Amino acid sequence: MDCPKCKTVNLRATKLEQGLSAMGCSNCGGAVISLLYYRDWLERSAAIVDEEVFEPTEMEKVDESHSALTCPKCKKLMSKYKVSGDSNSRLDLCASCDEVWLDGGEWELLKSLELSRMMPKVFTDEWQRKLRKQALEEVREQRLLKVVEQGEIEEIKRIRAWLNGHPSRQEIMFFLNHE
Repeated sequence: MDCPKCKTVNLRATKLEQGLSAMGCSNCGGAVISLLYYRDWLERSAAIVDEEVFEPTEMEKVDESHSALTCPKCKKLMSKYKVSGDSNSRLDLCASCDEVWLDGGEWELLKSLELSRMMPKVFTDEWQRKLRKQALEEVREQRLLKVVEQGEIEEIKRIRAWLNGHPSRQEIMFFLNHE
């Protein structure tokens, strides 16, 4: 199998973690991993992880591939899935083969975000919707910051939360919108 990013470099057997095999590229540092092997590793290593204490680390820099990649196994296009709102990194998934391409540094990024043991969750509609909602909220907040002070944002959020939970929300909104 050739690297989907470098195109000409042959992938070689490697390990992302103890017991987690992948096929890695010696040139770009990326790796393709079967979700079947990943889930098996997750089950086998569950007892070990329960005893470990995780401490969040700094987010890793990722050498992200921006163009669409083809699956190194079946040559079909892979879909990109955003990992988090704090990173522009996207995981590439082949829906046909259930293979994931991790760009160089993405495994470390998943670990730093405490997502290495929940990678399949990133591929769900629920996860992607949550990230889009967070991004939209960030855009709204940035737009609001153009007209109010930073200190007022928390008060506005408090009022919004109160208003959203109020049984007479519609009447209150009508009153506020009609001076």
